[in-house]
Amino acid sequence: MASLSHTKRQRPTHTPAAYTPTCSKIGHIQSPKETYSPPPKDGKSAKKKGGNISKAEKERLQREADEQRRREEEEARIIAEREEIERLERERIEQEKQEQLELKDRERREDELNELRHILDENHSAVTAWESECKDKAKWERYMRCDGSPDPSVQPEINSFISLWREDSETQIKQVLENGALALQLTNELDFLLSEAPDPSVAQQYRETLLCLQSLIQWKLNQATEDLLKFANSHSDIETGNMQTVVQAENITLCLWANLNKNPRFKGFRFEEAGLGFELPKPLAVHDIAVRILHTRYDHLSHHSEREQLQRRRSMMESVLLTPPTESAAAVQDEKMEEVGGDELESSKSVEEDSRSVRSESRKRSAVSVISAKEGRKSSSIKLEEEGESQTEGITTALEADQNGFNSSPAEPVIDSADVHIVDLQQFTPLGGVFYFDVFHLPPQSHIVKGWEMRQLLETGLQVFPYPTEQSRVQSSTSVRPDEHSSTVASYPVGVTVALPDSILFLEDPHVARWDPNGQHWRADCISEASYDAETRSISFKMDAFYAFTLLQESYANMPFQSWELRPLGQDSAVFTITGALIEVSITVKGKQCMLQMEETKNLDHLLGKWMSPSELQKAMRRAGINIFVNEYSDKYVSINPKDPLIEHTVYEQMALMSSAVAFSWSRWNTQCGQEHLVIQACEQLEAGPVAEAAWSLYLLGAQRNQHLKMKEHDDSFSPELAEGSEFHSTFLHLLRQDMSTDGQARVRQSHHLYTDTVQRLLCATRVLTYS
Repeated sequence: MASLSHTKRQRPTHTPAAYTPTCSKIGHIQSPKETYSPPPKDGKSAKKKGGNISKAEKERLQREADEQRRREEEEARIIAEREEIERLERERIEQEKQEQLELKDRERREDELNELRHILDENHSAVTAWESECKDKAKWERYMRCDGSPDPSVQPEINSFISLWREDSETQIKQVLENGALALQLTNELDFLLSEAPDPSVAQQYRETLLCLQSLIQWKLNQATEDLLKFANSHSDIETGNMQTVVQAENITLCLWANLNKNPRFKGFRFEEAGLGFELPKPLAVHDIAVRILHTRYDHLSHHSEREQLQRRRSMMESVLLTPPTESAAAVQDEKMEEVGGDELESSKSVEEDSRSVRSESRKRSAVSVISAKEGRKSSSIKLEEEGESQTEGITTALEADQNGFNSSPAEPVIDSADVHIVDLQQFTPLGGVFYFDVFHLPPQSHIVKGWEMRQLLETGLQVFPYPTEQSRVQSSTSVRPDEHSSTVASYPVGVTVALPDSILFLEDPHVARWDPNGQHWRADCISEASYDAETRSISFKMDAFYAFTLLQESYANMPFQSWELRPLGQDSAVFTITGALIEVSITVKGKQCMLQMEETKNLDHLLGKWMSPSELQKAMRRAGINIFVNEYSDKYVSINPKDPLIEHTVYEQMALMSSAVAFSWSRWNTQCGQEHLVIQACEQLEAGPVAEAAWSLYLLGAQRNQHLKMKEHDDSFSPELAEGSEFHSTFLHLLRQDMSTDGQARVRQSHHLYTDTVQRLLCATRVLTYS
């Protein structure tokens, strides 16, 4: 045993054949078909077996979910296909319905247009006949007046009046004011005659007579001023030692001050009863001078500037028309400036001829014809109207707006771009007349010698005192300080205080402009230290010399309009309300007469509550500073909602026809429908009073089609969907009439032609569909 444990084990020496291992044990180890799985010793193996089962379950659940999803997708596909089929079917039905409505509209289109055209033509013919009858009646009444006043349309009579008054040596202020009132009445008659667009030769004759009368009135006022100043010492004030007097008439206020005392400490004087005052520089206080502030409530200066600017516009447009496209802009400008220097009267005559042709052509325009023209541009009877792009017609139309203020291609307002101080009379309006602020040499006063009154008589007439002098002008141009030449009348500014006229409503603080007699226009330079006192309604400022001046207001201060409403009050009666940017204005229409109503009634008693014709009301409102009327240049100064002017005019014509029974109002969606369409609110209203909010309906109007919309004013988005049970119509008139009651239709049929013409004039003059 010991030897065995200490010796190395030897490999057996028996042969392989003699070696036979245990068959059962060898087979168990080497068999490839058996898998060995030892028995589990803990719980981990059980969990692993359970995890294999969850995975299979998940796979089964996933298969079920996929199957469910495929079923849902299939169901959604089927539903989508069914909805698409239904949608296509609805669209087909809607398309068929739309085609049927369009076909029905086309079938009756000609009848509707002819009916509307017939109504408009009848009204226009009746209005024209009435106007002609009124003119004949006015001529007869003028002929039968027999009050000694001349007829300004009869040249021998007016020439005799002018000659006799010019030769009359009477210079007493009261007699001059009486004759001046008559002459002013004649100028107003001539203005009215010119507004009727007479023949060019007659218009030229009227214009020359008008200018002659205006010059004669001013010349006579200067003579009366001289006569007052000759006797200044006999009317001197005890307290001041100077003469100050105020003479007032209906249209003229004369404030006169004569420096008799020559007090070097004199600063200025205020005419309390006239609300006018002035301040003199020290050098003038020691001279023999007289200061006059002549306030004329009429304006005989602005028309010179307007004619000048109109001539320059015409010259510029003619140069554009006549100049080849290859010519340079500088050549066009040179040609324009050469034409401006031509004779004023001849140019005015040409302008009058052009404007008359425009007016006569505009009267021939028919809004219905315009609609037809937009449908088919092949009708020869309307070729002149639809070819607005013609260059010649565009130039002619730009010269002056037509009677209703419509112009498809308005011209730019032209002023001297090189001189920014020239007042653009399209942008600003002179209000309250003209204030002539002058300084004159004091005429020699009388002296009492041994009981005799001695007076030196001069044949020079009223002499203007030069201020500033030529020497002071040179000093000013060479930047010499005034205190270095105190011995001369240096260019010290003169002060003026003006109380605003009571008959004028200034919507904003007024501006001041002075008259340039050389350039014949209003200017805004040479005016400084202007301040407005709202409590006393007075404005104070200084000028470097004595000028005629006026108060200006922006012409379109009350635009654009915020809203508007045209509401019937009964048969041939309605109220037209416009809410402007600053004030609200209401115009009541009854037949051919109009009456203005406003909440602001202070100082406007001469205007509010007075029945006037539409043209008279427009003039009176403009003179009072209440401008809601537009012209061909208004869109250059006002932010507008541009619309096709011919479509717009068509709508105004039909609104006027329906205004006795239908209320119309502004819609905020009018700005969302483009230039070729209009959106307006309307509803039948047979009772006087406010319109219920729920009663309004929206209408989409165009050149080809008019429709009643399903949407309401306060919806969130715009939709052109047609209202249920409604149809397309070619005219707004027939669209409204389809839903009107019997009483409403009867009221529309009975509307008087003068009433509809008045409403149409107001709508066309304000153009609320574009300027709101």
